[in-house]
Amino acid sequence: MTDPRYYIAGTDFPAPPLAAGLYVVSTPIGNLRDITIRALETLARASLVLCEDTRTSARLLDHYGIKGKRQALHEHNERFRAEEIVSRIAAGEAIALISDAGTPLLSDPGFPLIRALAKAGLPVFPIPGASALLSALVVAGLPTDAFAFHGFLPNKAGARANALAKLADSRETLVFYESPRRLADSLAAMAEAFGERQASVSLELTKRFERTFRGTLSELAAKFAAEDTKGEAVIILAGADEPTAPAAEDWQAALEAAMADQPMRSAVDEIAQRYGLKRKEVYDAALALKARE
Repeated sequence: MTDPRYYIAGTDFPAPPLAAGLYVVSTPIGNLRDITIRALETLARASLVLCEDTRTSARLLDHYGIKGKRQALHEHNERFRAEEIVSRIAAGEAIALISDAGTPLLSDPGFPLIRALAKAGLPVFPIPGASALLSALVVAGLPTDAFAFHGFLPNKAGARANALAKLADSRETLVFYESPRRLADSLAAMAEAFGERQASVSLELTKRFERTFRGTLSELAAKFAAEDTKGEAVIILAGADEPTAPAAEDWQAALEAAMADQPMRSAVDEIAQRYGLKRKEVYDAALALKARE
């Protein structure tokens, strides 16, 4: 029996053997050429490829001549299927997991399976590659040293507003996915929650009509409210500004006034909380005031 093979531009290549385990394989987010050689080798050699949607994945797998067995693993069956897959890997199989596009588990199925394998002490191997999150982040023109991914916001307006309110003070760059039909509403909700922060919206990344728009939240909300949008969107949003440190003379005057009519400990606690200061700094200032009396 010949080794499983994959094809690139009509040339076939053998896929080397794989150790037993689950292989979490990143796949292209649009452009089929954005796949690694290691990913092709893994998908060709795996005894089973778990797909979010086998019809969607067929376009990629057929393009590279990968003929192995495919089964659906999605949000409706992943908990039910996990036990069977764990058993197969424990018996020595190498199985691959892919989503419709990008890196699995990032707003895609797979977490219950990974958790079950971790609990069983079985190996899970990442096969890195394309990610809409990272692709949008690096072209946004916003800080990348610290960022937080929040996936899709809730559908309902009230739940969405509550979710955004919890992030109002987050200093890191924020990343969201959004569907084209909800994009304008989500941008408007962000403008309401965060004000005139800078943001970017990336659409159809790596595809022919890839585009990224930058501006304030209200500018972007107005733009997408006025036009039809196609393609999944990635929203990158600047984090909250660092708070301005209060002037020392202001909080020290407030401390002196507070100490005039309440115990020092209570005055210190009040001023530290009111001005966002370290308690020790306020306490030392209170001691100095006491010493001058």
